Amino acid sequence: MSAPRLARRTFLQGIGFAGAAVRIGLPPLACMFNSSGTAYAAREGLVGTTPETRFVLWFNGNGIPERYWIPRDEGHEYSLTPCLSPLARLRDDVQILSGLDNPNGQTSGVGNGHQRTMSALMSGEKYTGIGAGGRSIDQVVARKIGANSRFPSLQIGVCQESFGTSMQRNMSWSAKNRALPPEVIPQKLFDRLFGTLDEGWTTRKRSVLDAVREQARQLRSNLGREDSRRVDEYLTSISDIERSIAQFPAEYARNIEAPDAGGDPRDYPRIAKLQSDLLVHAFASGQTRVASYMLTKCQGLTRFPWLGLSFARHHEYSHLGGSHRNRQQEVMRDICRWHVDEFAYLVAKLKATPEGAGSLLDNSALLFVHEHAEANSHKNSGGAVILAGHVGRLKTGHHTRVTGTFADLYRTVAKEVGAPVDHFPTSYGMISGATA
Repeated sequence: MSAPRLARRTFLQGIGFAGAAVRIGLPPLACMFNSSGTAYAAREGLVGTTPETRFVLWFNGNGIPERYWIPRDEGHEYSLTPCLSPLARLRDDVQILSGLDNPNGQTSGVGNGHQRTMSALMSGEKYTGIGAGGRSIDQVVARKIGANSRFPSLQIGVCQESFGTSMQRNMSWSAKNRALPPEVIPQKLFDRLFGTLDEGWTTRKRSVLDAVREQARQLRSNLGREDSRRVDEYLTSISDIERSIAQFPAEYARNIEAPDAGGDPRDYPRIAKLQSDLLVHAFASGQTRVASYMLTKCQGLTRFPWLGLSFARHHEYSHLGGSHRNRQQEVMRDICRWHVDEFAYLVAKLKATPEGAGSLLDNSALLFVHEHAEANSHKNSGGAVILAGHVGRLKTGHHTRVTGTFADLYRTVAKEVGAPVDHFPTSYGMISGATA
């Protein structure tokens, strides 16, 4: 008997012990695609489609130390800087672009330099005094390609501490002054993707998978060996996330309203990897095509004990001056290397997840942006980004110096993921160096 053909968006569904719905999306399976890598349609008689494209906008606050972040040489043979060293195994999957300007972040007006920069970086518009001056680029893309997904977009966060205004705590904006807060608690993001948990789950006596085990067993019995193995691995990975979340201290399940002077002692590297794992699950199961990922906040106050840095907070480190100037650059180097390490983790997970004739990364574009080009001076010109993925005509394996704005790059990348944008504030053209 031949293996069944499954539609790309196939879910295992059931009811949990507390009566809440459980919904487990399946990963890309061989039986979902024909020999050309085209996904089978949801109903017989419909034409199949190529794998869906995805877009991720990744943000880190407080800027970078240019000397340790931006490569000096261009082209394919560029040397990885200390901050970019975690990308060594992914050189052929990323492109470094530098020379981008953020025009409306350079203007004077209400708010401080962080707020003005953040509004312009996300929306291209000036800060209103309340929030972003317009819709952020991730939401522009989501309106183009996210309408048929279970979640048009996901907003994900990790480190919570900042000075606390709406502009500094959010990166996604559905419209002028209308923030879409990131989900910073893995337990809650898990709930959204798989189903609401009950007490038995949180005490590790039950699993959200219990509600779909029989359905999964029947499915596996009809699949080929490779697909059956892939379903087993996928469900095991969900169980691993469950156990990891259940081991968190109780205080990890609440938001921080106002961080105290000592900062928050949470294990943010561990949380970041869980959030990335959950995002990969959301992409793999077809639940969303667009995400924003706020690792650290704008004007963030995070402490970094895992880096051996505890005498100050992130924003304070970015402005150490006088006799501490060299130390400030070295500290920011180490912080930014951690940022890139977490980004590399997400890129590698997407690359390791098969889909059709390739991987999730082959059908994705991830754009890593910063608050400032140089942290200490709040510089808004000559900014650098990491562009990852192979969707469309994106070029990889190079460092390219370009001329243009962040908005120009946004429009360029949006076109490659199938979400062409005719206009975005402060965009005057396309970035030719980003594509082959």
